[in-house]
Amino acid sequence: MGLMLSPGDDDVTSPDVSWSYTGFNMFRQWLAQAEGFTLAEMDGLGGDRMWSSISTTLAPLLDHPDDEGSLAPAQCAAMLPRLEAITDQREHQDGDPVLERRIDDVRQLVTVMKYCLEKEVELIFC
Repeated sequence: MGLMLSPGDDDVTSPDVSWSYTGFNMFRQWLAQAEGFTLAEMDGLGGDRMWSSISTTLAPLLDHPDDEGSLAPAQCAAMLPRLEAITDQREHQDGDPVLERRIDDVRQLVTVMKYCLEKEVELIFC
């Protein structure tokens, strides 16, 4: 069993991205590290650091329940430039299979978010 992020358009041919719960946690930890903080320090994720103390457009994704809810198209639009920048910065550091997997995950997520924006639908966590 795992987690899938998909457009809220009820079209089974829409792009999606999926992980095991462990894989999604590792992905979010990696994104948080790219943003300069440790996810485990954050309130609600094991620590007591408040989300208001960090400045990242990725907060809605990083501080989201794993398997329920959604992100609005406006939230996706706000996150896209940062996700694309992370991909651009990191893809030139080839050779590390874990890094390559994370970059691929980001690319897939960007594809799904762009689709959500085109169709003006939410990104659903299920």
